[in-house]
Amino acid sequence: MVGTALTLVFAFTASGWWVTRPPALADYASVRAGWHPSEAWLYDRHGVLIDSSRIDYQARRLAWTPLKDVSPVARDILVAAEDRRFREHGGVDWMALSGAARDRIEGKRGRGASTLSMQVAAYLAPDLSAPGSRGIRDKLRQMRAAWSLESRWSKDEILEAYLNLAGFRGEAQGIGAAALGLFGKTPATLTRDDALLLAALLPNPQANPSEVARRACALAREQDCMRFAGAAASMLGPARSLALDPGLAPHLSAELLTRPGARIVTTLDASIQRTAITALKRQLQGLGGSRARDGAVVVVDNASGDVLAYVGGIGGESTAPAVDGASSYRQAGSTLKPFLYAEAIEKGYLTAASILDDSPVQLDTASGLYVPQNYDKAFKGPVSARIALAGSLNVPAVRTLLLTGVDSFRDRLWDTGYRGLVEDGQYYGYSLALGSAEVTLMEQVAAYRSLALEGRWSPLRLTMDARTEPLRRTTTPQAAWIVADMLADPNARAGTFGIDSALRLPFWAGVKTGTSKAMRDNWCVGFTDRFTVGVWVGNLEGDPMRAVSGTSGAAPVWRDVMLALNEADPGKAPPRPEGIEARQIRFAGGIEQPRREYFLKGTGFDRVAYAPPESRRPRITNPVGGSVYALDPDIPVDNQRLAISVSGQALGHRLLLDKRDLGTADSHPLILAPPGKHRLALIDLEGKVIDQVLFTIR
Repeated sequence: MVGTALTLVFAFTASGWWVTRPPALADYASVRAGWHPSEAWLYDRHGVLIDSSRIDYQARRLAWTPLKDVSPVARDILVAAEDRRFREHGGVDWMALSGAARDRIEGKRGRGASTLSMQVAAYLAPDLSAPGSRGIRDKLRQMRAAWSLESRWSKDEILEAYLNLAGFRGEAQGIGAAALGLFGKTPATLTRDDALLLAALLPNPQANPSEVARRACALAREQDCMRFAGAAASMLGPARSLALDPGLAPHLSAELLTRPGARIVTTLDASIQRTAITALKRQLQGLGGSRARDGAVVVVDNASGDVLAYVGGIGGESTAPAVDGASSYRQAGSTLKPFLYAEAIEKGYLTAASILDDSPVQLDTASGLYVPQNYDKAFKGPVSARIALAGSLNVPAVRTLLLTGVDSFRDRLWDTGYRGLVEDGQYYGYSLALGSAEVTLMEQVAAYRSLALEGRWSPLRLTMDARTEPLRRTTTPQAAWIVADMLADPNARAGTFGIDSALRLPFWAGVKTGTSKAMRDNWCVGFTDRFTVGVWVGNLEGDPMRAVSGTSGAAPVWRDVMLALNEADPGKAPPRPEGIEARQIRFAGGIEQPRREYFLKGTGFDRVAYAPPESRRPRITNPVGGSVYALDPDIPVDNQRLAISVSGQALGHRLLLDKRDLGTADSHPLILAPPGKHRLALIDLEGKVIDQVLFTIR
């Protein structure tokens, strides 16, 4: 009988032991190693936090907070509020349990008896505290889990885990997220009152401010608790940022921060980033949203290729603040011209002193007539290549493209990192000289950096762990140096931009502006010996800017950033490479002022003269081949005669319209041709056809 009783007792005990068996709990090291923050962080090259981004939206968690990084007063108050005998019991507070049982028997409001160890066990095994888990079996399982935890974890490890796993308010999990989200502080800076308010939240994280204030007052055991009412209302008011970073690079964060818990060290310099942001913000505020809403800035260290500042936009009055202006493709405008002139100089087609004709030109293309014009709609006549580039004249650039060839120039741009040019040269046509292709600000800065590095290019670097690519030559050191000297010449650009524009700095710097078609984009990109800075200003949605010119849009930002970068060590002119000779040159007829000019060795000269008419091949300049003219029925026909123009030495040459003799070429005849297709030919003294054009009258 006794044996049977013992057997029953043993069976009952074993069954109870099995039924109340708790789930297996991970050890402290595994829990900490498996902690995944919901955030990721971006740091500058010196380890300064510059931005963060939330990646995981299941809960709001920051990095694991070590116990030593929580203020002692906060630790003590939270322990006193939740488990005041935490350091004394072995996982179960029997005194608290007996008090809770007595309250239940007497019908009083029940008090909590769960220890920190029991709560941590429930965080690690959520089924221990599942809804409805309030029976004796559930409580025994929780107690056994707490004993198991205490047998393998230290008290400090249990407390640290509790402070990181506890939910304080809404989706904020852990004391790190709570301190930052509710007080805008780190856990190390929490005060006594902060800790009392946090402790008052724990029984009911969704409690209203008055309830939280009442609990905090009770925990404080003070008579005057008015301050807690205001503090609770402030704490539970509009959500604070859960990151103490300044939000300096949101667009770069969106690109680089893709994994929860990631800590990316960029090549940025926080101080230079702030300088670029301030300069851009000031300029956009000055322009006003009705003129231009968006902008971007990129700053690069020439020697390393490291990006020191990356500002994709500043928000403000932007209607597309999430779009990254530094990596968006926009029309290049005149910013591609330096690479065109570098190619022409490298191949010996031009020198910086060569004369280009800035006069009206019409080019017959597959898609119709192309008639380039300058920005101011005016023409300057014969100008040197130096003046044409520095002054950003369009017609001379198109004439230079005729020398190099469109396909060759397109390939040169591709080699210089402009990877948006995915079509062949014929797709872009002659307008490529004026920047009809789309480029990014990052591509622009990388390309201009190559001019500062004697014609050598490599990709830019955004993170410190990115591989540094070797420099690759895109043009000769001599051509790059001469073009850089042209871009740094304030006298050469004075005719277009004035003597004292935003482009003129108190130290050496090469710079180029550009404005795209219909005033949609404004660029300013330039370099010193140490830095390259690119600025874009425009409207990200593509609508035109208003009353913004090449020097009033992006240039002031470029100037401010350059002045700040070079304050301690002003930019210096790069040393002249071998293979360049200097000459003192003079221009016949006073076309330009005498000056010292630079040439590839063997191509120099001392005197520049505009070719006289007799040295040029006679040709028909008007009408242009392929032209179509429409007769207006409301205008008398006799008043719609077409003027014929011939250039070059054409003395004695005759003009034939559809084999009908119109007289000599120097008589400048006015013709009246019937509707249809017509052929106009220029005949020399021997009867040979020197030039001919086809045009149509409708």
